Amino acid sequence: MTPRLILPLILCGMVAACDAGGVNPPTEPADPVTGPETQVPPTAPDRRPGAGPVRFVGLWAAQPAWCAAPQGDRRPINITPTRFEGYENSCAIASVREAVAGWDAVLACESEGQARRERVNMTVAADILTLTYVDRDGVSVKLGRCPAPTPPPTP
Repeated sequence: MTPRLILPLILCGMVAACDAGGVNPPTEPADPVTGPETQVPPTAPDRRPGAGPVRFVGLWAAQPAWCAAPQGDRRPINITPTRFEGYENSCAIASVREAVAGWDAVLACESEGQARRERVNMTVAADILTLTYVDRDGVSVKLGRCPAPTPPPTP
């Protein structure tokens, strides 16, 4: 056999050995690739303002003056991702889930020495938070977002 004929035969043999029946015809989709390297790692919750539940985080007051000079029951409500703090009550946000309108939360509250659970719907539009207290016959309260405090000037 001449060297010219040997090279094509070697190449054909190599291609045939690689095939081993694992190539799908062009009319059929390939099998999905699987394995640990194809798994997508879980993403962290989006904590940017306006993304998900974080929209309701902040200081909220019925009157703008309550933001600057809180006194007694005239003070803002402070909502964090895990707490709902108001005048004479302190609540942990036991659960929160996105609803058709805003977010439905279950609060585990402590008020004047009494523990209670309360359901509330929180809806944010621009800088207005509407709290609808499900367990209080659907009573709603509208609160405005308090401006962020200005830091003291640096010397």
